[in-house]
Amino acid sequence: MKKYWLLSILTSFLSMGIYAQNNDLPKREFRGVWVATVVNIDWPSKPGLTTDQQKQEFIALLDKHKQEGINAIMFQIRPATDSFYAKSNEPWSQYLTGKQGQAPDPFYDPLQFAIEECHKRGMELHAWFNPYRATFDANDANIVANHITKTKPEWFFKYDGKKLFNPGIPEVRAYINKIIINVVDNYDIDGVHFDDYFYPYSVKGQFIDDDEAFKKYNNGISDIKDWRRNNVDLLIKELNDSIHAHKKYIKFGVSPFGIWKNKSQDPEGSISYGGDSYYGIYADARKWVKEGWVDYINPQIYWAFETKAAPYANLVDWWSDNTYGRHLYIGIGAYKVNATKELAWKNPTELSRQIAYYRNNPRVQGCVFFSSRSLTKNPLGIADTLANNYFKYPALPPLMLWLDSVAPNPPQNLLALQDDKGVLLSWKQPLVAKDGDKAYGFVVYRFDKDSTINLSQAKNIKMIYYGNITSFEDTTAEKGKIYSYVVTTLDRVKNESEPSIPVLIGLKN
Repeated sequence: MKKYWLLSILTSFLSMGIYAQNNDLPKREFRGVWVATVVNIDWPSKPGLTTDQQKQEFIALLDKHKQEGINAIMFQIRPATDSFYAKSNEPWSQYLTGKQGQAPDPFYDPLQFAIEECHKRGMELHAWFNPYRATFDANDANIVANHITKTKPEWFFKYDGKKLFNPGIPEVRAYINKIIINVVDNYDIDGVHFDDYFYPYSVKGQFIDDDEAFKKYNNGISDIKDWRRNNVDLLIKELNDSIHAHKKYIKFGVSPFGIWKNKSQDPEGSISYGGDSYYGIYADARKWVKEGWVDYINPQIYWAFETKAAPYANLVDWWSDNTYGRHLYIGIGAYKVNATKELAWKNPTELSRQIAYYRNNPRVQGCVFFSSRSLTKNPLGIADTLANNYFKYPALPPLMLWLDSVAPNPPQNLLALQDDKGVLLSWKQPLVAKDGDKAYGFVVYRFDKDSTINLSQAKNIKMIYYGNITSFEDTTAEKGKIYSYVVTTLDRVKNESEPSIPVLIGLKN
């Protein structure tokens, strides 16, 4: 019995990463967090805050996530056919200003602001759209007169008190495509992101009123359920083609429900016993990956290892066996930590075990946490665990070589001098890469005097940021020590150049 007790303790320590070596932390890993705006889940804390209050809240949110090691923000900019961005034909969101259609005052563009703040912190911003949800508020009086549900009522059906676009109507798919491409064209986003809301989750006593559209637009498909799945497939494929035609480097990803099909429904399904996306909401997410219609898939595996209906390990394994060369980021339910009756989520090691498990799988490239507020509240110390252990060092996003495989050129003329705060580095922009790409960002590395310059270890990274700033001040450099620095260039997809010529500097006391 003592032997098994000791083994259990050792396993817990290992799962918390106590024995993890710093050198083993990945240099490339997607570390995302959802920032939900619908009903003010994460930001802003309430509708109607002043512009300055909104900005300060968002900056504080990003600073906390930067400290935790997060490198990607999934920012919900269209929660209910409304907008958190200025260059839109849809009305301003009520969750921003308190009244749908009312602009921020003093005026600013929240999406543009968010992009700039993310990029200076070395974070990608993925614009998160809810493509089909048209209203979230059942009170029609809160919907402005020029809202699309009122100007094109034939495009929608009502389900569980909410209005949703009917995806079977070709004009609807064209409209959604246009909305998203408008953002792609007008904003410097890094990705387009969908969550799991396609057709609605089943509610007892409710039915989807799309018989007329099926009769008119079935295209020879005899089963309405197959037709619904095909409607979602068409949107995903059309969007993938449009996004990459407009900007080849923008990543397109979807975060489906965590179960595609159960093995009891299909021999190719997962060993699980819960609801599913294929039959439940007509979303064939595995097909989108298999066909190459998405750059990443981000299944919401919001369950514990011990959850009988949907064991975390089983589902990570299943999705990793069905990536077809695309990226797989695991959606992790931080909102459940110490907040449910399930005992597993009251265990401070559950989240650590989940990260350790997916990291042990070479076909998983990262994770995304739901959601921002749940993470920053630091239940059971999970944010501290990320900051001090699993995400201790910065990380670059994983490469997507099918989008771009040409590395940029290194920075030129790297210089270093001692100032009052530490070491001030400066350099010049690199030459344009052979594919015509200009520099999009830089990585600064620092090495002790006798250390070999090794760019593969994340512990050597001092700063990652996106933009054309060509200087960096290292305020952590210690007087009396000798350091060498190199800087590399990043392109839009985060391909990295060879290092600059190193610069050596000894700091005077």
